[in-house]
Amino acid sequence: MTTSVEKVNGTPVASEPRFDPVRAAEAEAIRARAAAERQALLVEAESAKELALQQAEQLRLANDKQRMANETSALRLARARATEEAKIAEAEAKREATERAARAAREVEDARRREEQQRAAEVAQAEDRWRSYALGFYIVCAVVALPVQVAAFYNPSAIWLMAAPLMLEGGAWVVLKGAAAAVASHRPHWHYRLIAWLLAFIAAAINLWHGLHAFDPATAIGTAFASIAGPGVWDLHEHGRIRKRDGVLTRRERKAQEKAARDEARQKAAEEKRRAAEKEAADKVAEEARQQLAAARAEAFPKVWEHALKIAAALGETTVTEAVWKRAHRDVEGADPSESADVIRMRNAAERRVEAARQSKPVNAKSLQVDQQMPGRSGRGHAGGPTVRGTRQKGDTQRYSPAARKQASITAKNAAQKDAS
Repeated sequence: MTTSVEKVNGTPVASEPRFDPVRAAEAEAIRARAAAERQALLVEAESAKELALQQAEQLRLANDKQRMANETSALRLARARATEEAKIAEAEAKREATERAARAAREVEDARRREEQQRAAEVAQAEDRWRSYALGFYIVCAVVALPVQVAAFYNPSAIWLMAAPLMLEGGAWVVLKGAAAAVASHRPHWHYRLIAWLLAFIAAAINLWHGLHAFDPATAIGTAFASIAGPGVWDLHEHGRIRKRDGVLTRRERKAQEKAARDEARQKAAEEKRRAAEKEAADKVAEEARQQLAAARAEAFPKVWEHALKIAAALGETTVTEAVWKRAHRDVEGADPSESADVIRMRNAAERRVEAARQSKPVNAKSLQVDQQMPGRSGRGHAGGPTVRGTRQKGDTQRYSPAARKQASITAKNAAQKDAS
């Protein structure tokens, strides 16, 4: 719609507006296009907003997921750290306990070693004192015994005989030192000690004889005792050293060893007695079981048992052994123990019944008697065999023996009674 302007007397006068369809259509198109653009802008803004919300939500989810992952990692790390700290603490505790135990063991070992060293030092000191005392006593005894011996050998015409006492006493001392050397080098030493004692008794005899004639009995006896006591005490010292070297036990150690041996022998005898009692009880139980087995076999299999007794007697066996029983069972029943013709027939019949039950076929006594070698009747097979066409006639199979027919009759009767029950 448009408005036209007309001029009247040179003056423009507005006329009535006129409808312009083209311009109206263009205006309508413009308005529609503007509305569509606005709608598109709104949709785009809505999409942008939705996208921004989705991105914000995804960012929030990603942040939450990352936060949870961080927390999980932190918790895992804390747990791992706590576990490692616990392991370290446990290892430290074990190490400290081990160190304490090792330290205690070292202290105990050091105390034992110090005690042994102290004991060894005391023993060594005591042995040194004992050796010095024995040597000093030997010297004192020699000093006491020598004057009487020198007086005994005094002769103005033979002054040199006065060296004889020195030879006796010195000879005894030299021979005892030779015995000590033999002991140290692990050589025989008894002859050295024997010669030293012989020289000591000679010196004692001289002191006793000369002291009784030239002095008083006290002097004679005292000097004689000194001649024997000095070498005797020293030889006693050497005897102890020899026993220590050879590891000879003391009386207390021998008694303790003998007591331990008696206790061990007593325990061994008690153990042997217990084992003998257990073996006797086991043999008794085995014999009772053997007798029960023999009685059961004799009652259940009288023919086999009688034959087994004959075989055992023929072979020189005092009892029916398993080998004898197996041989007798095979001779009588034709099969190993637990097997026989009746057992085999019973097993076969049971298997046929089971097979018939699986195939839903009836099983009667008559069908159980049919042998595999018999041809079937016309159009019908027999149990366990193929179907044979034709009619069975007389003479098709060999006749059974009377015993077989009797056994088959008994089997059929038992099967019929079982089916009826």
